[in-house]
Amino acid sequence: MNEHTTYVIAKELIDKARGKGLRLASAESCTGGLVAAALTDIAGASDVFDRGFVTYSNAAKSDMLGVADALLKAHGAVSAEVACAMALGAIDRSLADVAVAVTGVAGPGGGSLEKPVGLVHFACARRGGGVDHIERRYGPLSRAEIRAAAVMQALDMMIDAVDAAQRRP
Repeated sequence: MNEHTTYVIAKELIDKARGKGLRLASAESCTGGLVAAALTDIAGASDVFDRGFVTYSNAAKSDMLGVADALLKAHGAVSAEVACAMALGAIDRSLADVAVAVTGVAGPGGGSLEKPVGLVHFACARRGGGVDHIERRYGPLSRAEIRAAAVMQALDMMIDAVDAAQRRP
């Protein structure tokens, strides 16, 4: 995975969303805005990219995305449940038709047996539609490699969601 590949995938996503008249948003924790950065690297992204939420702390996830404190306490920030709540919160608090969420352990510290370094949860929500979740365990990669792989996974999920979406009237 390199910057060129990320650029190509992000451009494909922007072009597909523009073609269907769809708007996009991101809700990011471990990627710290890298998905939003990849999308806004594309000239003309403002046609389709509404906003990005960088919600690194649990307080930010609650304040900005409406993730319930009880959900965070019950499952932890790095969980399928929180990723899905983040994606739905991004839909609710934006003009987006498709929103992706990323939460994980990028390392090198912070991992546990249950939630090791390299564990990342992704969710992609569609306005008026469902939420898809993917869990990835990237293993012993560097922090930068885990974050780069997570950006690619998030962009791929958004492409799938845009492909499945109906054109906006």
